[in-house]
Amino acid sequence: MADNSFSDGVPSDALEAAKNAKKLTDQVMQNPQVLAALQERLDNVAHTPSSYIETLPKAVKRRINALKQLQVRCAHIEAKFYEEVHDLERKYAALYQPLFDKRREFITGDVEPTDAESEWHSENEEEDKLAGDVKNKVVIAEKEAATAEEPNPKGIPEFWFTIFRNVDMLSELVQEYDEPILKHLQDIKVKFSDPGQPMSFVLEFHFEPNDYFTNSVLTKTYKMKSEPDKADPFSFEGPEIVDCDGCAIDWKKGKNVTVKTIKKKQKHKGRGTVRTITKQVPNDSFFNFFSPLKASGDGESLDEDSEFTLASDFEIGHFFRERIVPRAVLYFTGEAIEDDDNFEEGEEGEEELEGDEEGEDEDDADINPKV
Repeated sequence: MADNSFSDGVPSDALEAAKNAKKLTDQVMQNPQVLAALQERLDNVAHTPSSYIETLPKAVKRRINALKQLQVRCAHIEAKFYEEVHDLERKYAALYQPLFDKRREFITGDVEPTDAESEWHSENEEEDKLAGDVKNKVVIAEKEAATAEEPNPKGIPEFWFTIFRNVDMLSELVQEYDEPILKHLQDIKVKFSDPGQPMSFVLEFHFEPNDYFTNSVLTKTYKMKSEPDKADPFSFEGPEIVDCDGCAIDWKKGKNVTVKTIKKKQKHKGRGTVRTITKQVPNDSFFNFFSPLKASGDGESLDEDSEFTLASDFEIGHFFRERIVPRAVLYFTGEAIEDDDNFEEGEEGEEELEGDEEGEDEDDADINPKV
């Protein structure tokens, strides 16, 4: 008796399954929604930049490689541009310095500003003048008495310490026991590297004589690089800080706030006796700023925490150089902080607006545009 379960060596069940699969495929391919979804996926794949480049002829790819060569040369020219910018910064720093020196004299009280130097017209000057005219006749006697009794401290007390308190990036570094030391800070200066030397800048923190350390100046040097990375030249976006060096602080006895002394009990394994030992361990302090983590120079990568610490250090150094030192009085009064906050809010508002506009684009078929 013949076996009907095979046809030309193929099981009948397999033939039936194949017929059903073809029938199902035909039905699916006749569905417009399925076809549209497949076409969309094909379009997306076809329009990715990398997949598009792969489809180009070899001759065109060769020309693209030539464009990349030109782009690398552009990056090297850009690096030279930033080197000249650094030279300009050095030149103009010398022009700013006499003004910064006078600023220090006013802050410390070594020099008293003249009436002309002290004159300042506020934004609300007209309102203040009108209000003052109304009150002058009534309060003139009280004002004279108050002026006579009002204290007149030397200079501007706690100028730089107030800036540290006002700026979140700095106040986060300051511990309570750092505060009395920072009140002795008289000036912060930026010094640029000499012509012909590797690109760098130095932050100088000038202190008056105090009970904590003998240094009159604490320094932090930031080393910079302005050249494209050989492995990734297209990532070049200008000079970057690549390393930094601090300085030794000559602490007076018992005044080092960067370490703390702890007591620990130890038990002798053999005799069972207990002794108390003391040892010094690191302590959180702003003055750890002068003992920075070193960037890895031997090809070994830093762990994630170390990379974050180093990046934060570089950011703080850059902020001192670009914002705090040039605009110190505005960070003292808080005006620069308000400007920074307004700028950040403006950026956030733009992002929200862009999102809203994208949403409107999706629905603009239902909206009648105004002419």
